[in-house]
Amino acid sequence: MKIHLVDGTYELFRAHYSPRPGRAAPDGRDVKATHGLAQSLIALLNQPDVTHVGVAFDSVIRSFRNELFDGYKTGDGVEPDLLAQFPLAEQMALALGLTVWPMTEFEADDAIAAAAVRFAQFDAVEQVLMCSPDKDLAQVVSGQRVVALDRRKGEVMDEAGVIEKFGVTPAAIPDYLALVGDSADGIPGIPRWGARSTATVLSEYGAIEAIPADAGDWGLKIRGAPALASGLAERMDDALLYRQLARLRLDVPLPETDPEQLRWTGVRLPELEEFCQSLGLESLLDRLP
Repeated sequence: MKIHLVDGTYELFRAHYSPRPGRAAPDGRDVKATHGLAQSLIALLNQPDVTHVGVAFDSVIRSFRNELFDGYKTGDGVEPDLLAQFPLAEQMALALGLTVWPMTEFEADDAIAAAAVRFAQFDAVEQVLMCSPDKDLAQVVSGQRVVALDRRKGEVMDEAGVIEKFGVTPAAIPDYLALVGDSADGIPGIPRWGARSTATVLSEYGAIEAIPADAGDWGLKIRGAPALASGLAERMDDALLYRQLARLRLDVPLPETDPEQLRWTGVRLPELEEFCQSLGLESLLDRLP
């Protein structure tokens, strides 16, 4: 079996900001994102090799990471019409008969990573596909068994692909993001540490704390090495904090312990019909597998 783990939050944002025309419910509510998400999930379910699916949502765009760092991403600035559709999105996914993980303390990426690592251990699982382009998830990619799938581009990134793209192994991705920064998550990174220099140094030393404080001790030739070394030494505590923010949590308390619990057995038709009718999305019913 293959397991598909979907980042529902990403899909919802993508649908909301797509160039497709807007969509309104009979009561005037904006439901474009919900409609787009439903279309995406139905398209996924129509694929013959899709049998076991989990969908994770950021029910609240805050997490334990906001307690660690004030600059971490929040829901500030997100359009109210989009925020209002998060409960609708979860309801839609449940009506489609999917396993849904609404995250509050943790994030959707944490749930996906935890599920990927958990279910990849089963012999019956041929492959786990994390359906998201989020670079955070690269840290749990493993060989060709756990991969990242960008459904929009139709691209699969395995472990060799992670190394090719970032220049480091999956295990070093949190260190990489800590140094380079990740604007999507509000991680500022360490000044002067760019993608190329970071990849080169981490390829040699593997982790932030293993990097010698004196550039003279580096067995590398890197332009501006003294400035990089001194800058990291001055902000070592920040770098370690940023790594903590970037490192996905694998201890998310997901209730499912066996991959068979993710098997899709069909839509909950009465619920789905009522839901679609209430939002004026009856056309979705014609697309069901």
